Amino acid sequence: MLQMGFQNSTIQVVIFNLGNERYGVETSQVKEIIRVEEITAIPNAPEFIEGVINLRGQITTIINLRKRFGMEPKPIDNDTRIIVFEHNGSTIGMMVDTVTEVKYLAKENVDELPSMITSRTESKFLRGVGKLPDGLLILIDLEKILSEEELFVS
Repeated sequence: MLQMGFQNSTIQVVIFNLGNERYGVETSQVKEIIRVEEITAIPNAPEFIEGVINLRGQITTIINLRKRFGMEPKPIDNDTRIIVFEHNGSTIGMMVDTVTEVKYLAKENVDELPSMITSRTESKFLRGVGKLPDGLLILIDLEKILSEEELFVS
């Protein structure tokens, strides 16, 4: 059983999609969810960083989570959302295909990732797998989406 910092027997997760896969992130890590606005590109930034936006006077770095996970990029559409969170004092936005819902997940329904997956470097930002009545959910740790050396643009 994975210990995720549960205060009680359940966590609340924001569920979002990248392609056909469902992911979740604890609501305690999420500041807000916004629609995509004009993004200003940053020269020489890592490929997965789309650029920055002005979020009510706060410069916010936008990560394209599809690119971060090595997936094929997808054009921005009306369903595209940015999940905003704080990381080491910086405001970061994570671009996802859609945000679908918020659900409670019992801690006994969260398992660790299989060792075959955790041995890959891409798994460093994955927390576990949640089991919902309608399928599985890959849980993301927003604190680990960026490594320290990648935060230079924020």
